[in-house]
Amino acid sequence: MVLELEPGAITDVGGICVGHWTDLQHLTGCTVVLVEQGAVGGVSVRGLAPGTRETDVLRPGNLVSRVQAVLLTGGSAFGLSAADGVMHYLEQKGSGYHAGSAVVPIVPAAVLYDLDLGPASVRPDAAAGYAACQAASANVPQGNVGAGTGATVGKLFGISRAMKTGIGTASVRAGRLVVGAIVAVNAFGDIYDPTANHIIAGTRAMHAEQLIDTSAALASAPVRTAMALRNTVIGVIATNAKLDSAQVNQVAVAAHDGLARVVRPAHTLFDGDTLFALATGHIRAHQVLVSNMAAEAVQRAILNGVLAAEPVLDLPTARSFAGRS
Repeated sequence: MVLELEPGAITDVGGICVGHWTDLQHLTGCTVVLVEQGAVGGVSVRGLAPGTRETDVLRPGNLVSRVQAVLLTGGSAFGLSAADGVMHYLEQKGSGYHAGSAVVPIVPAAVLYDLDLGPASVRPDAAAGYAACQAASANVPQGNVGAGTGATVGKLFGISRAMKTGIGTASVRAGRLVVGAIVAVNAFGDIYDPTANHIIAGTRAMHAEQLIDTSAALASAPVRTAMALRNTVIGVIATNAKLDSAQVNQVAVAAHDGLARVVRPAHTLFDGDTLFALATGHIRAHQVLVSNMAAEAVQRAILNGVLAAEPVLDLPTARSFAGRS
């Protein structure tokens, strides 16, 4: 069965724009989710090797609860500097927290490790973050763009037997309620088709056109873990629901259910899996419904990011790889 891309995008939520900065030569990039009018923000960090910025401000009860953008970026911790460019762009727009003598844009960010594909000395910087903002629109390209430019999965035995993935987006609706997601897929584990329960992208066998089940391999034999810190799935969920800070944080937590349905294993010692959530506050909706829709949107966005990817170097994609586990 050939999987098709799911419809919709995170920009189906009114007030949300997305921009990519892509460096195909050096195989890195960044993606910004802009909400210049502000949205209530939340976050859930489930992986054990995260690289993040401004996550503490999103905790319920803190003074500032609204954010103006979220940055997803390659470049490992170096890529966090791209958030400076996003802040500069928003400052010029007068968008941010009004703190007396200054307007301070609130820009949470998360990174993924993509330094194995291109030269490790080239990473997204402030200029890249600013350029991503300038490119922001309702149209959201998927695959080898933005934070997905250097994304890969299936790194049990290192990058040489991995597969190329990318960034994907999707949305789900219930009447006027919309929940969308955008996710850059750079997991240590494999990507599963949950309908047929088989791997569509992951660790390739050394001498055969087939895929190894990473979870089974971990259970059956000792595995060298030289790939530590080289992974992470990062993403943003947005909704037009009216939610408070505590509820938005719970949506971010629940969204990881969608990640775990299609990424196996997920939330490992070698991943920094981080999902942000944004609520623009236009539609009254129960948080339980929004959470359920968020998990579905994340699942669809991850599969889209895998299916939209194009081969890079010697790394095949789900669509180009002939074998199936």
